[in-house]
Amino acid sequence: MILDGLLTFTGSGNGTSGGITATAYTDKPTTGTTSATNVIDLGVASGVPSSASGGGARDMGVGDDPMLKLSAIMIVALTAGGTLQLQLQGAPDNGSGAPGAYTTMWTSAAYTAAQCAAGFQLANVDVPRVLPGQVLPRFLSLTFVQGGTANTTGTVEAQIVIDRDDQIMGTAGNQSGYPAGITIAN
Repeated sequence: MILDGLLTFTGSGNGTSGGITATAYTDKPTTGTTSATNVIDLGVASGVPSSASGGGARDMGVGDDPMLKLSAIMIVALTAGGTLQLQLQGAPDNGSGAPGAYTTMWTSAAYTAAQCAAGFQLANVDVPRVLPGQVLPRFLSLTFVQGGTANTTGTVEAQIVIDRDDQIMGTAGNQSGYPAGITIAN
């Protein structure tokens, strides 16, 4: 999996000062609805279609093979009660080079705290297509919806990637279903 700081929603690693208790690569959703630290700007200097401030939106390859994917992984387990849900939102340029009104393009399931162990994949979807009637988004934002008790420890790392480390997770939390210590002879 190749990571790009300019396609990272969480953390302060791409030059931002940090938002909701951000570290270099992660955010800690606290309570209620909070946005990830970084908004991804798909603007280009003189692209087509153009926006009022002179920047269009990059082609994110929706429909290509392979497609870009949304990766959101629990780095530190969520310890609060309640649920955690993610939303990917897109907004056009407002004419001044800033986001206009956001449209929710994808919403995850509402995961329980018990599901949100370290390493849990919160998002395993391709970057979604623009919705019918939605203006082509220049900006992408990730929103956390924390239901119930406030989160005090759980952190998330999220970005757009070309491929994810998607492995089957066994019922005991082991990747590919094999318990730790098993040796497979070649």
